[in-house]
Amino acid sequence: MTIQFKVPKMACSACGDTITKAVKGVDPSATVRTDLKTKFVEIETQASQSAIAQAITAAGYPVA
Repeated sequence: MTIQFKVPKMACSACGDTITKAVKGVDPSATVRTDLKTKFVEIETQASQSAIAQAITAAGYPVA
């Protein structure tokens, strides 16, 4: 399934890397695409939306 989140605090490529690592901690086979201009993260995963949202928030990037 594809999940999309707005991550207002994502400001640089290092932020994107941190978010990617957080998602991969929940689902190692997930595909993560970050767009710094729009601040959207698109994730293809088998994990639940809430588990992914919790992982991103725990990494310091609250999702909207």
